[in-house]
Amino acid sequence: MDDREIPHHFICPISLQIMKDPVTVATGITYDRDSIQRWQSHFRNKTCPVTNQLLPIDSGFTPNHNLRSLIQSWKESDQVPSSKESSFEIKNCKTNGLKEALNVLYLVRFTQEDTRSILSKHDQIISSLTWVLDLDACDDICSTMKFHAMVLLKDIIQNADSHILERLNREFFRTIVLILQHQNSNNMKHGIKEVLHVMLSTCTWPRNCSLMIDSGAVFELIELELRSPEKAVTELIMAVLFHLCSSADGRAQLLGHAAGIAMITIRIGKVSQKVDEIALMIISWISKFSGTDGVLQEMVRVGTVNKLCTVLQVYGLNTYTRDTARGILKRHLNVWNGSPCLDATSLTCLR
Repeated sequence: MDDREIPHHFICPISLQIMKDPVTVATGITYDRDSIQRWQSHFRNKTCPVTNQLLPIDSGFTPNHNLRSLIQSWKESDQVPSSKESSFEIKNCKTNGLKEALNVLYLVRFTQEDTRSILSKHDQIISSLTWVLDLDACDDICSTMKFHAMVLLKDIIQNADSHILERLNREFFRTIVLILQHQNSNNMKHGIKEVLHVMLSTCTWPRNCSLMIDSGAVFELIELELRSPEKAVTELIMAVLFHLCSSADGRAQLLGHAAGIAMITIRIGKVSQKVDEIALMIISWISKFSGTDGVLQEMVRVGTVNKLCTVLQVYGLNTYTRDTARGILKRHLNVWNGSPCLDATSLTCLR
């Protein structure tokens, strides 16, 4: 029976198995009786899993005798698919089943308690969702599945215990960074915040930072930010870069991008104080640990030094931000002081 064509209307949208006792609820959707009863009992939920519509309080289940007879007849038949069309129907049925399963989980969503319970019993769920995100197809159905999988993955990662986050593998981060790459190439905004939230929740561990960097995360984040996204997205990008650029490999990848330093510089004073503080800290790390002659001259060329001087004037009452900018300028005053690209009065306050 495993190789036979399974009509899609024989499959329960919840269990994704052939229905044994099909019943129809008030919304007109048919489920296997055992599956819909467990749905309502486990989740204390009175909604239809497929439509998410509330079911009437006194509504019962209507046995679908015709469908049950069809299923029984199909099981007893000897028909075996022999054409490519039959194989396509099986594949299509499986795709629709996966789509419905992800849709149900997306509608339910996960609390911290749910996440811990799920991970304790089904520790492969992160790998399963990663597999969905790695699918090659790019049609509307696949895009919807990937979005639902990304939202579910974000919920799980944000609620997972530290020992789960510390076990994430290279393939997981490769897939996450690949999604960023697709966002950059296709100019898509679908699910980008969820991707960044997953990265931010996992990059606080040095091992995870290293795996992200190895997958090209810094480069793709810069490319994404260069598209001038909304404020909330920029703050997430900069927060992730803050962790990645705390390592030598992360800074090297940023400096390897032709617009790396320029992008960080341009964002200062344009988005929020939070972004300013992160940008200044990244520049401080670069100037302290990666401040070669070439890097220091690029900071002059793209306007970083002039921007630091502006910070001294704008943040007169903000000691931390002002002191960070002042520290960077003083560190390389002997290099920048005579540069023809700088206003002669820009650095006088440091003498």
